[in-house]
Amino acid sequence: MKRETAWKIFAGEYNDSTVELKGEGEMAPSYVVTPLGAKVNRLFIIGVLTDVENVSENGELLKAHVSDPTGVFTLYSGQYQQEATNALSNIEVPAFVAVIGKAKTYKPEEGTFYVSIRPEKIMEVSADIRDKWIIETCKNTRDRIEAVFEAMKMNESNANELRKLGYGKELSEGIVEALKNYGKVDLNKYIAIVQESLQYLTPNKEKLPDLKNDEKETQDELKESKIDEEPTEPQDINITANVEEENAEEIKIDQEKEDDKSIEIENTVLDAIKQIEGDDGASWDSITEKCEKAGLDRDLIEEALTSLMDKGLIYEPILGTIKTT
Repeated sequence: MKRETAWKIFAGEYNDSTVELKGEGEMAPSYVVTPLGAKVNRLFIIGVLTDVENVSENGELLKAHVSDPTGVFTLYSGQYQQEATNALSNIEVPAFVAVIGKAKTYKPEEGTFYVSIRPEKIMEVSADIRDKWIIETCKNTRDRIEAVFEAMKMNESNANELRKLGYGKELSEGIVEALKNYGKVDLNKYIAIVQESLQYLTPNKEKLPDLKNDEKETQDELKESKIDEEPTEPQDINITANVEEENAEEIKIDQEKEDDKSIEIENTVLDAIKQIEGDDGASWDSITEKCEKAGLDRDLIEEALTSLMDKGLIYEPILGTIKTT
């Protein structure tokens, strides 16, 4: 069974989730579907570990909270996640941590729905790595906003039509489920989440020093976004800077314009990973070094890695380590 991709997602979106898709069969995966259509089985989050407490008499179950700019994730870790439980016990709070874990739900009564994370891996990270995660998660969230916007313009949301626009299978299916269960999604709320997260990094509206060009553009665009206080019909919602109703088509990712060079770069990066990965995967640095020797620059390598993750061809079991699926 293929291991599920770990989604980069903000607490503000994840905690709004009230939909679960149960897999058929004992080993079939279950998914939490967010309002923006993320079909989450596993997550990759980074934030501040603010507290850890024992919630069982024998001390075998720990409850912890990890805060990001949009809210707080709740973690539960016990004896069956011994590595993560030990890490939680030994990290001195507050601390920046990276967490890879499984999406979990709790429904104590009809109409009540809580989401949490069962951690698989936890490790301390630097503030710089946390900031990079925020930027990547902003980009991923914006992509989902754009995809939902496209679906809301359709007479009836359709996963096949979304895929024709260039969106992945999992996201397309998740958006259809989201719109079916949540109804009209308030996109302005999630645009605000992205804006606030970027503002968190740049409280004085200064440019971040080490961002790639496209990330700077994303930051500048979203700062300048004009958001209606009261959302109107789906086709009237502004979802990024300087985008008006008449040119909303510019929002979508047009895969038809992706040239052979981009595909060739992804294939080169994927081949490099396959050549050097062992049982534990390949380190990010070793992948970058090998690809640079093949003539690729660092920005192209990072873009290819992100694209390969989105396509589910690779995943990051441990921060800084890549494996093929």
